[in-house]
Amino acid sequence: MSLTENHLIERLPKGIRKRFLARCEPFALVLSTELSVRGALLTHAYFPVTGFISLVIDIDSHPPLEVGMVGRESMLGSELVLGVAKTPWRAVVQGAGTCWRIETQALRQALTDLPALQSVLQRALLVRLHQQALASACERFHPIGQRLARWLLMSQDRADADHFHVTQEFISLMLGVRRVGVTQAASDFQKNGLIQYTRGELKVLDRAGLEARACSCYEADKLLHSALMNEKISN
Repeated sequence: MSLTENHLIERLPKGIRKRFLARCEPFALVLSTELSVRGALLTHAYFPVTGFISLVIDIDSHPPLEVGMVGRESMLGSELVLGVAKTPWRAVVQGAGTCWRIETQALRQALTDLPALQSVLQRALLVRLHQQALASACERFHPIGQRLARWLLMSQDRADADHFHVTQEFISLMLGVRRVGVTQAASDFQKNGLIQYTRGELKVLDRAGLEARACSCYEADKLLHSALMNEKISN
């Protein structure tokens, strides 16, 4: 692994962090790979170091809809803290990278052996529940352009780069809107020098400009994460 680390793991006291990582293995996040399937038992939990994962809901005959995004600020599989091993969504690698992976049973044992780990992951689960509630309100009340700006900023934060691979079709699925709406909003961003988009490769040219276009949910999401996760973890 690189010097960059998953933020939840970073919050653990040094000795506990070392004991936890001894139970994990490095794992490659390959673009478009499904890490979990709706209704199936989770076999592993994932702690991204680079790259990021989309949580996608499939409802009846409707197109898929993204209901969450996981990067190095969080983990995939926090339901296991509650003893639950199934999820209502698919987890799809949206940005290639690396992570730490741990088997379900090994994580459960680690939660018993390492109380500080349990405290961190419980808080991470609480953050995700709050963020998903915020995302639901955002989808209902905010226009496509604001939501697209927010989504691009969230993706850039987790990609830790000013460019990443994404198609307009994929964005339309993630936002739950028609592709024409995404095309119009993206064209407006490109015309105003905020982004550059060519054949699935998107580059952020003016982050401050995107932040000005994003809905208030982007900043609210960051403040929420900070407020719920900033308490120091003790041994």
